[in-house]
Amino acid sequence: MKKKHRYLFYVLLLCFPLVLTACGKNKADELPLGEVNEAPEEPEEDTAQVTEEILEEPEEEGLPVIEDREVVDGKIQSYLTGEWIGEEIATRRPLAVMIPNNAQAMPQYGLTKAGIIYEAPVEGRITRLMAIFEDYDELDHIGPIRSSRDYFIYVAMGYEGIYCNWGLARPYVEELINRDTVQNISAAVEGIYNPSDEAFGRISRPGYATEFTGYLFIDGLNDAIERHEYETEYDDKHVPQFTFVADDYRAEYEENEDAVLIYPGGKESNSGGYGAYNPYFEYNAADKLYYRFQDGKKQIDEYNSEQLAVSNVVFQYCHGEVRDAKDYLAFGVHGEGKALVFTNGKVIEGTWKRYDGDATPAKFYDKDDNEIIFNQGKTWICNIWDEYGEFAKYE
Repeated sequence: MKKKHRYLFYVLLLCFPLVLTACGKNKADELPLGEVNEAPEEPEEDTAQVTEEILEEPEEEGLPVIEDREVVDGKIQSYLTGEWIGEEIATRRPLAVMIPNNAQAMPQYGLTKAGIIYEAPVEGRITRLMAIFEDYDELDHIGPIRSSRDYFIYVAMGYEGIYCNWGLARPYVEELINRDTVQNISAAVEGIYNPSDEAFGRISRPGYATEFTGYLFIDGLNDAIERHEYETEYDDKHVPQFTFVADDYRAEYEENEDAVLIYPGGKESNSGGYGAYNPYFEYNAADKLYYRFQDGKKQIDEYNSEQLAVSNVVFQYCHGEVRDAKDYLAFGVHGEGKALVFTNGKVIEGTWKRYDGDATPAKFYDKDDNEIIFNQGKTWICNIWDEYGEFAKYE
């Protein structure tokens, strides 16, 4: 069913029989886990009436935010970026595409079209990207495409994303990725029960290893989605991750500390979770964007030869563990934890919270527990391994 364009003013907390282990600040013996923690107890309130009105809070010094999304000349404001985009694009379920981020894979193709990029460590102390695309019709292909890890799947489910991958860490992913609740487009490999080979192919890249030549092709992707009979529009329970400032306004956070250089893994490589290629972001006050660098170079999209740049950067600190001798990792992406939000050249300290199940995303709050207002545009979320969080820096 097509989603009504409005937020819930009050969300009923659900009770779950399952208990999340090891998410955010609450560590347990094993990870991960798609189950959720019970939400903290709050005073009882009358829930006899639930009003489906749009939140006018939170407000940063009275800033107006995007409320009801109305169609104007066939366009509507995106749930991923807040920017105006075609209604059919904004209301369809996005793609959540696994893309390698190590030096041997560069350059990637299509990342500048993603509304959100989620980055997290994988084995070998490198990071992998999951790009969230709503506007991908102009692309012939996306990639290269790499294999799945379960914590990426849990994050993708919060966007109601159609999850696209080539390969998987079978011991930790096989059961999850084949669930009915996961709309998966995967190449035919062992552990995938209903593959979508029509969506994938290889592109010749002389000098590249074979694993960095596999791509997702959009025509085949659309055929696979139709064959699987996947739901292509957000459902009525969809919860957008961000609250965006309204048109013609800017969330400036003038009283907050400056942050124009952002190092998710520190200035030098660390032996833990995020520093193998020394990624960082540099803020440009002229266009108010954070430009991505990696391994001493601009990170460029092969599609248009442009440097990757976003309006917002988020550090989401998550408890992590090493699972086995192969160095497979686990991260708690439910519950809550520390967060830093960078926007307009400023940093906002706060927390992330995700207590309402797999189908809802993490939300971000300041130290007074007010939801943080994001500036319109693309966002890059860095999953910071909490145990190595001391390496994450900004200045």
